[in-house]
Amino acid sequence: MDRAASLRWKTRIFALIVILSNPLGGYWLAKGMRGRTTASAVDYLAAIFSPWVMLGILVLILWLLSRMALLSWADLSYVLPVTSLGYVITAAVGHFLLNEQV
Repeated sequence: MDRAASLRWKTRIFALIVILSNPLGGYWLAKGMRGRTTASAVDYLAAIFSPWVMLGILVLILWLLSRMALLSWADLSYVLPVTSLGYVITAAVGHFLLNEQV
């Protein structure tokens, strides 16, 4: 496989990671924060270290690092339109899985 083909595959894989990790991270973060009140610093710490919130945070960190890597080798005019699908999926996840009004 030549270098250009390898870069195309790497770009597609990272674009897919960026597209899917944003809605998944947001979903798990929202699921973990449902019903919580954050009136004090202890409440914030308890929320951060709850399993669903921690998973959401880790997946959103993966999203950020993957997006940064993707932007380092692919054109912005390609990355922004392709990865914007993640925002559409996020709205659908919020509406259908979290029963939020969109």
